[in-house]
Parts: sequence; structure tokens; C-alpha cells
Amino acid sequence: MGFGRHRGPYTLEMSVSVGPEALLALLACVAYGLATLRGREVARLPSAALVAGWLLHGAALAVDVSGWGTEGGARFGFAPALSGAVWLVLAVHAVESRFVPLPGVRRALAAMGVVVSGLLIFFPGEVALKVTSPLMPLHLLLGIASYGLFGAAVIHGVMLDSAERALRRKPGAALPVSPGATGAATGSAPTLFGLPLMRLERLTFRFVEAGFVVLSLALLIGWLASLLGQAAWRWDHKTVFSLLGWATFAALIAGRHLKGWRGRRATRWLYAGAGLLVLAYIGSRFVAEVVLNRTALA
Repeated sequence: MGFGRHRGPYTLEMSVSVGPEALLALLACVAYGLATLRGREVARLPSAALVAGWLLHGAALAVDVSGWGTEGGARFGFAPALSGAVWLVLAVHAVESRFVPLPGVRRALAAMGVVVSGLLIFFPGEVALKVTSPLMPLHLLLGIASYGLFGAAVIHGVMLDSAERALRRKPGAALPVSPGATGAATGSAPTLFGLPLMRLERLTFRFVEAGFVVLSLALLIGWLASLLGQAAWRWDHKTVFSLLGWATFAALIAGRHLKGWRGRRATRWLYAGAGLLVLAYIGSRFVAEVVLNRTALA
């Protein structure tokens, strides 16, 4: 089922999925919506709803990408890619929240889950995914994994900026702390997110470095596939933005280790690199699939 509306010379197409992945995505939306509620008002419901939403979200992705129970087989596109990245960010949060309670982050991630799960319903991806190389599935998997790691880095970068802004607003005062936390305005004092400032900074850039390694592997595998004649290396928007994003993160890591980049300067580079990566695949596929209504996977 599909419908569209005219947008200048193009037609904006929206194909509503009606298969099992749509039902799972809809249930995930509901669960994520419940997870945005405040914990004190509804006891443990938000935490349980977030876990349920994450499981339903993962099942919807698996069904959508694999093509199980759908016509036309496996498919992929901008919405499954974005949804998969957010799903990985939620997985990181699930592990991290075992050690540090992050209720504010939980609600923000749950809201993101509502959005990306909804996108799966309206934009389930292209039918008949064309695999031109046995290396291509690994290339795509590593690419989405790097999106997830950089997404986690961006969230921690926002937390880091928020903590530093709180310090600048009240020079010499203690950092805003979680209930029951103590400490002066030092790198070892807990921030309002429950993590000491220095630890939050280290964690942010560990995600950056891990994402950089995974992204490098994804690009290397794509290049090897073209070198072996199994896929064509094309200097299109996806390739150019991916390489620009890679170079931005390389400069950030080098600047941090060689010149001691910290604070807002470092996070600006982080946001710029993440933005370039979003434009690389998710942005280019959104334009191709939705705005231009092209069906070939590039």
C-alpha cells in the first residue's frame, strides 16, 4: 500500500508496510512511548517498557531486513539503517545503565525509539535487496555498527557539553550532582548524569575510537570488494560523505592525542563527523528512496 504527495518536480512516496514487521514496529512504538513516562509516577513501568520496546524493535528489524513473511525477499533502506543504529545505541544504554542510572537519557532514547520504529512502518526499505558481493552484508553490518557507536558517542558528547555548561554558569561551584552524590567541582565529582566529568569524557572518546575502527573496517571491506571485481567503487555522495566523515574522526582522534583537544572544540568535531556519516548513507538513501523514488540500492 502506498501514497504520495507532490513536492515540486518530484513525488514524495510513502509505502506503508502491512506485514508482520509493521505490527512489531507498532508494538515497539507503544512500548517506547510508555518508556518516556517518568519513573516516580509509574514505578518500574518505564524501564520494563524500554526493554520490551528494544526487543520488539529488534524483532521488527530482523523481519524487515531478512524479508521473512514479506513479498519480494530481503530489503534495506534509510529507515532500517537509522532504526538499526538507534537500536544499537539503546543496547549500549542497556549495558551502561546497569552501572549508572540515566533516567533523562532513557526518556530521550525512548522518544528516538518511537520515531525510528514509526519510520519502519512507513518506510520499510527497498524490496529485493541486491547483494553484488559476498562481502557486502559484512560491509553493511559494520557500517550500521559504526553508526551505533558514533551515535552513542554523540549522546555522551551532549551530556559532556551539558555538564561543562553547568560549570561555566556557576564558576567555582560544585557540579550538579545526582541525589545522594557528593563532591566538589572537579573531574572526579559526579555530574547530573551520575558520571564524573573526566570519566564521561573518556567514555565519549572511547566510543569515538571504537566507531572509527569499525568504520575503517567497513570502508576497507567495501574497497576490497571493488578491488576483487565483486562490487563497483563509485565516487557518489555516499562514498564522498563516508570518506569525509572518516577523515573528520581521524582528525579528531589525532587532535585529541597530539594536541589535547577537549571540551566544546572536540565535541564540535564529533558532531560534524556524525553529521557527515548521516548524510553518507541515511541521507543519500532518503533522497533516493523517498524524494526521487528510486528503487535500486546503491
